[in-house]
Amino acid sequence: MEAARTERPAGWPGAPLAGTGFLLLSTWVLAGAEITWGAAGGPGSPAAQASRPSALPPLSPRALSSQWPVELATARGHRQGPERLLQPRGSEKPGGALHPWAAGARWEQGVLTPGKPGGARRSRRAEAPSALERGDTLAAALAEDSKANRPVARGLREEGKASRAAGPVAEELRLPSTSFALTGDSAHNQAMVHWSGHNSSVILILTKLYDFNLGSVTESSLWRSTDYGTTYEKLNDKVGLKTVLSYLYVNPTNKRKIMLLSDPEMESSILISSDEGATYQKYRLTFYIQSLLFHPKQEDWVLAYSLDQKLYSSMDFGRRWQLMHERITPNRFYWSVAGLDKEADLVHMEVRTTDGYAHYLTCRIQECAETTRTGPFVRSIDISSLVVQDEYIFIQVTTGGRASYYVSYRREAFAQIKLPKYSLPKDMHIISTDENQVFAAVQEWNQNDTYNLYISDTRGIYFTLAMENIKSNRGLMGNVIIELYEVAGIKGIFLANKKVDDQVKTYITYNKGRDWRLLQAPDVDLRGSPVHCLLPFCSLHLHLQISENPYSSGRISSKETAPGLVVATGNIGSELSYTDIGVFISSDGGNTWRQIFDEEYNVWFLDWGGALVAMKHTPLPVRHLWVSFDEGHSWDKYSFTSVPLFVDGALVEAGVETQIMTVFGHFSLRSEWQLVKVDYKSIFGRRCTKEDYQTWHLLNQGEPCVMGERKIFKKRKPGAQCALGHDSSGTVVSEPCVCADWDFECDYGYERHGESQCVPAFWYNPASPSKDCSLGQSYLNSTGYRRIVSNNCTDGLREKYTAKAQLCPGKAPRGLHVVTTDGRLVAEQGHNATFIVLMEEGDLQRTNIQLDFGDGIAVSYANFSPIEEGIKHVYKSAGIFQVTAYAENNLGSDTAVLFLHVVCPVEHVHLRVPFVAIRNKEVNISAIVWPSQLGTLTYFWWFGNSTKPLITLDSSISFTFLAEGINTITVQVAAGNALIQDTKDIAVHEYFQSQLLSFSPNLDYHNPDIPEWRQDIGNVIKRALVKVTSVAEDQILVAVFPGLPTSAELFILPPKNLTERRKGNEGDLEEIVELLFSALNQNLVQFELKPGVQVIVYVTQLTLAPLVDSSTGHSSSAMLMLLSVVFVGLAVFLIYKFKRKIPWINIYAQVQHDKEQEMIGSVSQSENAPKITLSDFTEPEELLDKELDPRVIGGIATIANSESTKEIPNCTSV
Repeated sequence: MEAARTERPAGWPGAPLAGTGFLLLSTWVLAGAEITWGAAGGPGSPAAQASRPSALPPLSPRALSSQWPVELATARGHRQGPERLLQPRGSEKPGGALHPWAAGARWEQGVLTPGKPGGARRSRRAEAPSALERGDTLAAALAEDSKANRPVARGLREEGKASRAAGPVAEELRLPSTSFALTGDSAHNQAMVHWSGHNSSVILILTKLYDFNLGSVTESSLWRSTDYGTTYEKLNDKVGLKTVLSYLYVNPTNKRKIMLLSDPEMESSILISSDEGATYQKYRLTFYIQSLLFHPKQEDWVLAYSLDQKLYSSMDFGRRWQLMHERITPNRFYWSVAGLDKEADLVHMEVRTTDGYAHYLTCRIQECAETTRTGPFVRSIDISSLVVQDEYIFIQVTTGGRASYYVSYRREAFAQIKLPKYSLPKDMHIISTDENQVFAAVQEWNQNDTYNLYISDTRGIYFTLAMENIKSNRGLMGNVIIELYEVAGIKGIFLANKKVDDQVKTYITYNKGRDWRLLQAPDVDLRGSPVHCLLPFCSLHLHLQISENPYSSGRISSKETAPGLVVATGNIGSELSYTDIGVFISSDGGNTWRQIFDEEYNVWFLDWGGALVAMKHTPLPVRHLWVSFDEGHSWDKYSFTSVPLFVDGALVEAGVETQIMTVFGHFSLRSEWQLVKVDYKSIFGRRCTKEDYQTWHLLNQGEPCVMGERKIFKKRKPGAQCALGHDSSGTVVSEPCVCADWDFECDYGYERHGESQCVPAFWYNPASPSKDCSLGQSYLNSTGYRRIVSNNCTDGLREKYTAKAQLCPGKAPRGLHVVTTDGRLVAEQGHNATFIVLMEEGDLQRTNIQLDFGDGIAVSYANFSPIEEGIKHVYKSAGIFQVTAYAENNLGSDTAVLFLHVVCPVEHVHLRVPFVAIRNKEVNISAIVWPSQLGTLTYFWWFGNSTKPLITLDSSISFTFLAEGINTITVQVAAGNALIQDTKDIAVHEYFQSQLLSFSPNLDYHNPDIPEWRQDIGNVIKRALVKVTSVAEDQILVAVFPGLPTSAELFILPPKNLTERRKGNEGDLEEIVELLFSALNQNLVQFELKPGVQVIVYVTQLTLAPLVDSSTGHSSSAMLMLLSVVFVGLAVFLIYKFKRKIPWINIYAQVQHDKEQEMIGSVSQSENAPKITLSDFTEPEELLDKELDPRVIGGIATIANSESTKEIPNCTSV
């Protein structure tokens, strides 16, 4: 899972390192003199407290780098070598926009990775500034991304030609500037820059010659300026002439403190400065640092992660180090969060165990012995899945091939995250955890290059859909970029690129995803000519990528200090284009837009957003830039150098306060690095006064209420050429609005119908209270609506939509499960086996629990509270043990059984049984093992309540059920060290009839082909049949088959009541059949799968088998009877001869939880066909190949209800 970054004001724990970055120097191509530049965030690039690289598809913490790399953005500078140079994970995102949520917390292919929205939300993970690089192919590749395929023809135009937006050519104006050459560094191809910014004139630059063949730094130079970059002093003699430096780190809480790392190929040492780099002390290290993480409050506390995966701590800013743990997962360690963790020196860690598992542990840096480490989550977790981000902690646990995600809010007990039942994520990113709410991008089972956006309640548990099919793509480092952007300065406004019928369109929301609309194109173009663009066929589309290079502005930017102002690259038309693009601006938070350039430009905010600076994005040398004081309505052209400069990047962020900009580049191919300091003070004639400000109202298409309040902002009047000097943005008026429909979103389990109505989804039961709801207590029963988080509306519809308190009804225990903590069915003799007892429904506080371990020992508990972390037991002998859980309260009871082995594992098994069987008639039952194994397999069969299994070496067995009702069959398969099981239920009756059903084709598109879905759909069809025909519910059974197209079998069963059954006979079922067929043939049986998706149920005319019952007589002609007898005799002979199975039993390959039941049944033709038993038919061999084609969920092909286990040494054979 990956985390995205969000910019926060300086001084916040997550504030970005001001003015730091890793620059990529231009790559020169003589033929055409092309210059390319991009971002880099190498091993030590700054990132946020959550910024980390992904290991497996990992759970990554916050601050994803600008492109939301596939790593967790946890501002952790980690040294990954030059190949990671272009990953400025800590680069500040302009305006805190949720940069295209590249890798928000992300569960990719089953692993969770955290993320933060947009820009560089750097928590204190200290990193070397992002670097500028030149002379390598990687830089060229990044540059290509930076240029984003802009038209070459336009890129080669003469730079001196002003954009048409600038108006008529005027006398050239010039900005005061000075140029300084870094003499002797012409061969250096990387540079790392740090500018403290506020109240400091110091700039540090580390230039390096990185040898890509050797994979190491061979030369370095350290430069320091004390006059905002006018002059620089070379400090190589102060750090040691023979010392080769690799990374520069700046303490985010005290920027006067600097750390320099030597290149590990030369030596392992650290250089420390406490005076902004003026002097240094050198300390030798006994380990090699890969990344550093500074404490968010204590400036001298640092965590260091070594190349050999050990974690060290220092409480004196790196002078002395202490080993904390030896097996830490890369980038999965976090400092405590103030106000949430009790101890300031607490560290959250993901620790690897020798058996290949991971555990979540916490300990204090000075007391991290084995006895003082605690585990907030008792079970093992997936590797690289721990994310600690703001108020939330995320982990992932995979069992049975499916991943479950857990969250802890404000350090409370972990709860399982609830997505809509059939979202079935195969990739997930935590995009943002701001404002006490989690944004997650989920790639579902039927998506490839798009994601669905989900938003949570305050605790991060219940998620609802906000937008479907948001476009994604891969970044240069393989990271996932989700094209979602949060506009800075005004809460609730997001932009998203959605894929609609193979076209990508840009949408905007003003209420956190509750409502979306297309962007209205500008009324006129740059020439003033009308733009004919009619919604919804034509609109404005924007590129939502934040630059990976902190020294370019990116394709979209906004600022907290300039609310409502958004600058973005895009186009007008039916869809997003990557060729015909221009630059557009909005001054009112995205309501209206204007075009300011018809080519690609970098546009920066100057003077707290009061002015804009633009520089043409071109491979040619430039010497001009443009400045606007009226939000882009007009532009003044200024020269900033007398000699055209090939620009590698520009540092503007620190200039927010100082009105100074530093441009990096070269005059020619072999020239030195040129640092051009541009001073804007001269163009600001005076300080702004009250008369220079005006107010503006935030509107949403004319509606003054946005996120439940009316807001009026203050900003500088367009054209007022005065200096703000400080952050003057602010809300002049903010008053709550009366709550309306648009202030509420659908609650968990509900879906939107029309504009405002929220109705329960077909899989959700709104009448079922929480398991925590105990008799005599009350609970909040949802109305189907919940107020949008951070919405401030009052009164109005608030009371109507607020959840209502109701008394807990008290429920009997149902859905009891007993599992092991690791999900395996194997335990080692003499070792702890930990069991978890789960209950789907019931009263946790008033339900007694008993667990029988099957070896003569049992334990009892008065309620579920003492067993939340598991029940441990040590088996003293090997064998097979029936572990039984029994739950009981005054309303009922439930039982669950687990058969635990000390045997050797296999991978997957699927149990084939009919849906319905006839009493006293033999039934064929088979177990299909996947993948196929060479050698002997041992099969253990349990029927009903038997505690002793039947053991066979054959995968098939015949069995006769003597009692009517639901009978349970369990099979376990052992091979070598592998052991797995599957359980099914079979309905046994004296007689029954059946008929195949089919559906309207639209159901296939929404069919994930998993048992839970099939069971829910079967229940929906059953309810529809009962409603239309009034047939007793217990006489109808609908079983949906695996595979596509979707089909099902309808069973008509005799009454359960014995008295009613005696009064009737088999003929009574014929009347029910006719009634059901009549309803089906008239298309009366239909159901709504989701809003706008109506499914019709049909009778399948051609069936594979006749109506089945157990009668001995039949009202057919003598000839038909004779033919039937001959046919039956032939079928019996063939079955006996070739041991074939019945043809209508379908095989499927899909992993399910042990509780899932799949029943396979018979089918029928017509009421006049001869009736025979299920075992009289043969089975086509092609069904096996068809059904064993597995579906892939979460990137893992999985088969039927099964569990797989690791190898266990010294396994006891049974």
